[in-house]
Amino acid sequence: MQLKLLSGGAAQGLVQALAPRFKAETGAEVDGTFGAVGAMRDALVGGAPADLVILTAALIGALERDGHVAAGSAADLGAVPTSVAVRAGDPVPPIGDGDALRVALRAADGVYFPDPKLATAGIHFAKVLDALGIAAELAPRLRPFPNGAAAMRALAAAPERRPIGCTQATEILNTPGTVLVGPLPPGYDLAAVYTVGIAARAAEPQAARQFAALLTHADSAELRRRLGFAAPARA
Repeated sequence: MQLKLLSGGAAQGLVQALAPRFKAETGAEVDGTFGAVGAMRDALVGGAPADLVILTAALIGALERDGHVAAGSAADLGAVPTSVAVRAGDPVPPIGDGDALRVALRAADGVYFPDPKLATAGIHFAKVLDALGIAAELAPRLRPFPNGAAAMRALAAAPERRPIGCTQATEILNTPGTVLVGPLPPGYDLAAVYTVGIAARAAEPQAARQFAALLTHADSAELRRRLGFAAPARA
């Protein structure tokens, strides 16, 4: 049996860490597709086969209201901060406030980040560049990629002398060759809550419920923390 999963890239490390245990316990393999949350939402709505979906809480809520995610099935994995990364071995710049972040970004000769139209971190980072007043200045040095994982892999192999990156903390921690500098500073920060839901057209709803329970169980809390998830602060 295969469990079909559509997921934002922020959860890829967690899914891959727990998939072997899930297979050992159930015999089912996890067939995951990971990418920008907007692209994964569009795939689900467009009819792509899926048993389980992991996206931001807002998108899961909208999909549930529209009948694409089973009512009452949503459960939070945790909050993931949009964060800054550098290539392993490169100096770690201070980013503690807006001025320091502006200096760090202006000093970079390549800026790696996910899709500014479909990826949570990419959309937010584009707004940050505007807020810092450096979007036009950095335009020739911007290196957008379809998703955060691809952006971080490219950062790890970047040819520039002083590259920098921005995406979800979980994607940075899950990419060899990149180092997590820290979350964007106050006033420019974003922590997106990621949520798992069972697809309304799930072919394997029981397996989907089992894997969702494994992803969100208290026993997995320390693993989620190590991989970059924090307890969500939601009303």
